[in-house]
Amino acid sequence: MTSHAFTFAGQALLALASGALYWRAQDLLCVSDLHLGKSERLARRGGTLLPPYETRETLTRLDAALDATGARQVVCLGDSFDDCAAEGGLEEDDRLHLSALMAGRSWTWIAGNHDPAPLSLGGTHRAEFTTEGLTFRHIAVPGAVGEISGHYHPKAAVAGRSRPCFLIDAAKVILPAFGCYTGGLRATDPVLAALMGPRAVAVLTGPRALAMPMPR
Repeated sequence: MTSHAFTFAGQALLALASGALYWRAQDLLCVSDLHLGKSERLARRGGTLLPPYETRETLTRLDAALDATGARQVVCLGDSFDDCAAEGGLEEDDRLHLSALMAGRSWTWIAGNHDPAPLSLGGTHRAEFTTEGLTFRHIAVPGAVGEISGHYHPKAAVAGRSRPCFLIDAAKVILPAFGCYTGGLRATDPVLAALMGPRAVAVLTGPRALAMPMPR
């Protein structure tokens, strides 16, 4: 798995090609917007029916990222579940898989706009989390520095193909959505352009991490 190494707020971080962020000094893996249970939520609410395998695929990808890094701390940046009821709708195999990933690790759930209520799966539940000068929260706050967030599912295109991406500047890191069946917001959108500085870079995920100037 390739990665893009960068220094942020004095800390050495890796933007992994999977869409996870790894902080080696803290042995910490950060992911955002897993949206577990999306197909179940859509079916429950009478929406578009999707093959009900996205939770399994997302957990398999998370398992691979944890295996590759050996991280002992995990921070999930909100919207880990597609709504507050989705946790209760997990298939038993998926619940056991997630519990196995959590076992023996310090696991922090950050509240998102889709899943603001406390979860029943254990771990620590926070509105935001600050350590060593870095603040982890779901939605970026204008003017904040040393901030790592998610929410927007940023995407950028190379060779005509759109890929989820990290957005990184001197003050902020915005992670891509790690979950399957998640859409995205183009990096050229005015909302993202207003949040990120003029020298921001986009790191595209996929077979390898590819850094480029953030599209404007």
